[in-house]
Amino acid sequence: MKNILIFGAGRSSVFLLTYLAERALKYRWHIKVVGAEESDFVKRLKLSFSILNVRDEFARDQEVREADLVISMLPARFHKLVMQSCLKFSKSLFTASYESKEMQLVEDEVKSKGLLFLNECGLDPGLDHMSAMRVINHIKQEGHKLEAFESFTGGLVAPESDDNPWHYKFSWNPRNVVLAGQGGPAQFIQKGKVKYIPYNRLFRRTELIKIDDYGWFEGYANRDSLSYIGKYGLQEVPTVYRGTLRRPGFCKAWNVFVQLGATSDDHFIDNVEDMTYREFINSFLYYHPADTIDLKLYHSMQISMDSEIVPKLEWLGIFEKRKIGLKRATPAQVMEKLLSEKWQLMPDDKDMIVMWHKFEYLDRNTKEKVEKNSSLVVIGESGEKTAMAKTVGLPLAVAAKLFLTKKLNQSGICIPTQPEIYEPILDELEKFGIKFTETEKRLVVKQDSE
Repeated sequence: MKNILIFGAGRSSVFLLTYLAERALKYRWHIKVVGAEESDFVKRLKLSFSILNVRDEFARDQEVREADLVISMLPARFHKLVMQSCLKFSKSLFTASYESKEMQLVEDEVKSKGLLFLNECGLDPGLDHMSAMRVINHIKQEGHKLEAFESFTGGLVAPESDDNPWHYKFSWNPRNVVLAGQGGPAQFIQKGKVKYIPYNRLFRRTELIKIDDYGWFEGYANRDSLSYIGKYGLQEVPTVYRGTLRRPGFCKAWNVFVQLGATSDDHFIDNVEDMTYREFINSFLYYHPADTIDLKLYHSMQISMDSEIVPKLEWLGIFEKRKIGLKRATPAQVMEKLLSEKWQLMPDDKDMIVMWHKFEYLDRNTKEKVEKNSSLVVIGESGEKTAMAKTVGLPLAVAAKLFLTKKLNQSGICIPTQPEIYEPILDELEKFGIKFTETEKRLVVKQDSE
């Protein structure tokens, strides 16, 4: 009997838990879930569950010491605590989160104990690594010269549930959406030159992408594309760019809040407890004795009344005399509360995951430039069984099965960029409808410019 300990039973755990529970009898697994509050979904799966405060070291250690594999689905800031217990009792740890600096510092200890700490094995990060590396390695093995790599991912609303002018609903952490792009300029490399996009210009610089059967999307740059040069072995590739997908028009409208200062998270608003959303917006605008708040906003942002931005802003209710209902909040927290109400994924709604890669390479035989596209679209089943939960949880679940059946022999701290990890995961995910579509076309070579 192998014991699997899972920290966290939130929205993104649904498919992970289902996959493991359905195979528990066959592989003789005992699954224990621990979390801060009870989960109806865990009850329906009839899994063992205990309330646990992850900050309680004694309680945490008691659970970890009995495990053969620990999986953390907690917010990334708590992985450090789980990691400490895993090192204390020599237990391997899997997460879907970015590899942290704290984890990198213990790599020698992890290796010396023969453990595997596998991170970034969800959607983004995760499926983006695996699907990109499969194509990159194939291009290299064929002897072609890779000259550009671009990658975009977006969690959106499915067409059949798209009923608002933003064409967007939350399927993951709303706070991360509000704060997207903050913390430093977006950095990438283009034609061999490092480029920077500061936060105040991020949502003005977008790229249009068309995906067959699903139409047009727009992508804005992620904050750090440069770190993937080393992760993917792209040191000789002149263009490396990663970004996030939204529907066209989203970024231009969202930029209004960025320019206004309404997404700031570095200061608290005075008297927010007594403030309406209308007053919140007005607090960022100039004084005028006659102009209405909406007119002041449109004038200051140079938005014409027939702009497609206007119905988006008005639909959100930012001009309503409705109390915010928070006792203490930053501007970003006010926006998060409003958007959590307006962009809520309802129980009957379906979300949609879109991932798109572009590879440009020089054919070693014909010397022609070739563009290869690899795309993935996954539609959720419901507001509970989302495409986000499916694409985050299933890669991690398959990796756990491979580890427990001794088909992963790596040790140390890893992300899934090695064929021994990503090939079997991608192969099995195809059985669940997570399958990439690839196309190729020959390009007319144009003279490069700066």
